[in-house]
Order: sequence, then C-alpha cells, then structure tokens
Amino acid sequence: MTLNALLTQLGGFDPAPLFALSLFPYLAFLWYARRSGRLPPLALVGFALTLLFVAVTIGAALVAERHFGHQLADVDPLHGGAEAFLTLSNLLVLLGFRERR
Repeated sequence: MTLNALLTQLGGFDPAPLFALSLFPYLAFLWYARRSGRLPPLALVGFALTLLFVAVTIGAALVAERHFGHQLADVDPLHGGAEAFLTLSNLLVLLGFRERR
C-alpha cells in the first residue's frame, strides 16, 4: 500500500465511535479518583466538569450545523462558549491541585 493510499484511507475513517467509546475509560477514571479519595475535591469537580464541556460541545456543534450550516469551529460565539466550559474545568483542576500544596 502506498503512502497516498494509506492517507486516503485514513482520511475516510470516522472517529465518532472512538469518541463515544472514550467516555467509558474517563468515567472509570472519575469513579476510581472519587473512590480513592486521593484527589483534591475541587480538582475532582474540575475533572467531572469536563463531561459538561463534552455535552455542551456536542450541543453547540449540532446548533452550528443545523442552524448555521457550518462546523462548530466556524461559528465563533458557539465555539467560544463551548470552550469556556473547558477553561472552567481546567481552572478548577489547577486550583484544586494548588490547594493541595
């Protein structure tokens, strides 16, 4: 198989099923982290809020495609709003671990 054929084949691969499957290891991580009691509570909230970011991003992507006819990355207000949830979750993780010092 030539490199061009391989790249063409990879370009046609739909990663959506992998995205959905990645939810299970993340949920297992959250379950273990909560149960272990070793993570700072605020950091754990930040990690959990990452799921909210995923949900908001999926919703914003649907609105961007159906209402505006574009991908989420091309609709700045929706994209920025969704990314704000990632910023919030990252900030809480940071502050949580900073507390632990």
